[in-house]
Amino acid sequence: MNGQRSAARRPALAGGRMRARSWPIVVVALSLAGVAACSPHRDRASIEVDRPVALADAPVHLRVGGLAGGEEVTISAQATDAGGKVWRSQAQFTADGGGVVDLDRDRPTSGTYQGIDGMGLFWSMNPPDGDPEQALYVPASAASYTVDLTVAAGGRQLATRTLTRRRRRDGVTVRALRMDTDQVAGLLALPPAGSPPRVAVLAVGGSDGGAGLAALAGMLASHGHPTLALAYFHYPGRPGQFRDIPLEYFATAARRLAAESGLRQGRVAALGYSRGTEAAMLLGADFPELVDGVVVYAPTSRAGPGLPDGAAWTRAGRPVAAGSPIPVERLDGPILLLAGGDDKLWTSALYAREITDRLDAHRFGHSHRALVYPQAGHGLGTFPFVAAGTILVHPISGQLLALGGTRPADAAARRDGWPKVLAFLARL
Repeated sequence: MNGQRSAARRPALAGGRMRARSWPIVVVALSLAGVAACSPHRDRASIEVDRPVALADAPVHLRVGGLAGGEEVTISAQATDAGGKVWRSQAQFTADGGGVVDLDRDRPTSGTYQGIDGMGLFWSMNPPDGDPEQALYVPASAASYTVDLTVAAGGRQLATRTLTRRRRRDGVTVRALRMDTDQVAGLLALPPAGSPPRVAVLAVGGSDGGAGLAALAGMLASHGHPTLALAYFHYPGRPGQFRDIPLEYFATAARRLAAESGLRQGRVAALGYSRGTEAAMLLGADFPELVDGVVVYAPTSRAGPGLPDGAAWTRAGRPVAAGSPIPVERLDGPILLLAGGDDKLWTSALYAREITDRLDAHRFGHSHRALVYPQAGHGLGTFPFVAAGTILVHPISGQLLALGGTRPADAAARRDGWPKVLAFLARL
């Protein structure tokens, strides 16, 4: 269970030409026979992009040139998901006097997103059928996917461009850990050989079970962080139900991750999402010698019940009582909390403030920060620019869960929060 601030404005355009930039521009032009007679600019229509191949969490700058001044055009994007369905987005623009549309500068007159947003075409893609609010774009490949861009006007296609969005960098290795051979289960993603050493991340998902943060693991490994997307139930070798999960299992996973990553200090960062925030914070509180810092998305401040019943967690064989406060004051490292003010699953923003207030009261010796996005919901994480809805069809129960927020607000929260998460981890 994973709002979009407008992209920073780029330098102004003058006379249809861009001011000098520090990055290269790749120009792809498509000349159309017979179009030149309609407009003196049409034979030079082009899509310019600074990074045609980039990590999926990286913004790109898109600019369309060679248009007629004041010309109305439609820019669309499409990508194929794991089921073979083609997701699409589009926005209509009016070119400036120099025949240019700059997505980091210009506001669409209509389309699948509103407002100035250079990456709006990416997160606002809709599936061809069904309710986009209940959909999540999942590409066919775990490594990369392509986004096809098209510029059209008056029923004619003026230019096309295909971008590659990489979900993991070259050299990142991913392998499954198994209970019978590794004592833990999940997917381990390691950075390319020779990468500078960075803190390893134990990533714990929520009540959807399985190795739910596998995509996050590949992305974090691409940024240099060895990451284990840990499975603690509903996964081969693990219990089928979310109840009576020993906290010692997470400690074993932290030790295993440290060993696999070659960390000399043996301490990792714990990252939790939704119900996984309980495990991440309880691990840090009960085994502070193993945890260097904690990141939690849509947190709670108290231990929750098991599903469908019983206790969710055990400590030394005894159940952790549902409703008992998570003793975050015992953490031995900083904590970063990200929450949506319109979270409809639970009041994660209030829980985040409760946690920081409690840390202040205990004169907590490490940094602690809560990032609250007022209009975002439970789906405010993790990395940005992926199309996602605000209603979850729970993969185990089949229940429809309203996560709150809006697609634009969640997209903005991901765009703003993700760099702060990376900076937090880089400091550990």
